[in-house]
Amino acid sequence: SYAEQAELLTAAGAEVVPFDPLREERLPPGTAGLVIGGGFPEVYAPELSANGPLRAEVAGLAAAGAPIAAECAGLLYLARSLDGEPMCGVLPAEARMSERLTLGYREAVAVGDSPLAAAGTRVRGHEFHRTVVEPGAGPEPAWGLVRPERRAEGFVRGGVHASYLHVHWAAMPEAAVRFIGACAPPRSGSGGGGR
Repeated sequence: SYAEQAELLTAAGAEVVPFDPLREERLPPGTAGLVIGGGFPEVYAPELSANGPLRAEVAGLAAAGAPIAAECAGLLYLARSLDGEPMCGVLPAEARMSERLTLGYREAVAVGDSPLAAAGTRVRGHEFHRTVVEPGAGPEPAWGLVRPERRAEGFVRGGVHASYLHVHWAAMPEAAVRFIGACAPPRSGSGGGGR
């Protein structure tokens, strides 16, 4: 993720607490929201899958309605599976590696309201991945891509906003404020990541 993302979240009032999904079995105590950036989960699919306790906590956080912003690798992690390895199961989608590289800049519009953007918000971002998620969009897509092609992309489900699109939050600083506004105060004694 971009350094500015953590800076914007901190400026909006968050306590940003990084954690390692390969090694830590619990979300940081008091987690009220979670941001899962890009990366290469296909390289670590067996290890991510083996961390069942954390996958269950992420699924529980999503089920509780906490805001979760997931882009690219985060989208794959929230799917049911990645190359047959169980993932968090938050999204009704399966992910797999592909020979095809998807790469390029995109212009998009938020299809509906989400923890990151109000309906109609226009953004620019990029896609860079060698994976396919099926289906590519949920009943409530995260974005409607308008350039270079028109298509629905990603998922908005409860508090979850998951998409292949990488958006630099410095170009839309209201995303951090909106995300923090969607975070409910943590219940005492509950765990939960992206505090």
